[in-house]
Amino acid sequence: MGGYAILEAPSVLGLFPRGVERLPEALLDAGLADALGARHAGQVIPPPYDPERDSATNMLNPTAIRDYSRTLADATSEVLDSGEIPLVLGGDCTVVLGPMLALRRRGRYGLLHLDGHADFYQPEADPNGEAASMDLALATGRGPDVVADLEGKRPLVRDDDVVQFARRDADTAAEFGSQRIEDTGIRMIDLQEVRRRGVEDAAHEALEQLVRPELDGFWIHLDCDVLDDAVMPAVDYRAPGGLTWDELEHVLRVAIDSRHAVGFDVTIFNPRLDGDGSIARALVDCLGRSLGGRP
Repeated sequence: MGGYAILEAPSVLGLFPRGVERLPEALLDAGLADALGARHAGQVIPPPYDPERDSATNMLNPTAIRDYSRTLADATSEVLDSGEIPLVLGGDCTVVLGPMLALRRRGRYGLLHLDGHADFYQPEADPNGEAASMDLALATGRGPDVVADLEGKRPLVRDDDVVQFARRDADTAAEFGSQRIEDTGIRMIDLQEVRRRGVEDAAHEALEQLVRPELDGFWIHLDCDVLDDAVMPAVDYRAPGGLTWDELEHVLRVAIDSRHAVGFDVTIFNPRLDGDGSIARALVDCLGRSLGGRP
């Protein structure tokens, strides 16, 4: 594989336009491209945002998310075809659907889902109809056809090929009536298990699930709220606890060192909540240390 190629994907179609759309700009200004020696591969502009919930699906912007996922999949495919490693800068968590569609077109791939939330809601359970709370459910084929059956390729990733890592929202999800990720074949290593076993053992177990002969590789999805709220308060849905910078770096390094990770996305960091830019710089430092040795 070649070096990294950065795709800007400033979509908030699955959330709301209150700052997350500035994530690519903030990380690039903080030196991410230089830290990784990455090429800038362009910007994928999302369709207009509609704040009204769709009556047919009970979601925000379902058709726009479908169309954007296809466009982002095409852009991701171009990077993969060039032999480079796509690094997609969101945006909200629905940007993961584009790369997973690109990979689904090519073969069978896994997903390392690093997120403080399971993102497994069904539309009727999410109070705001935000697909950013449903991205893992949609990627595994659960939800309205318009967003869960992209190009007739449901699911984009099989349950057995997913690891959800460091989730800590089980009580909240149950309170709102989210469908249960625990009742599926998805391997869930929640934050409590990470703490009990230690991050090294937990990370290596995750990779055992994702590095198997039947898989062509795996994608890494990073929602920045997987980090401890004490070091990453610049997210819109805050929750106590989370991974430290060192723990995140360790998980990413284990994943990258496996040589089976084919790409990466970063989502949910909100620069408007980072007044002096220090959190953006810390995030770039973490990514630079953990990803920098791959190409």
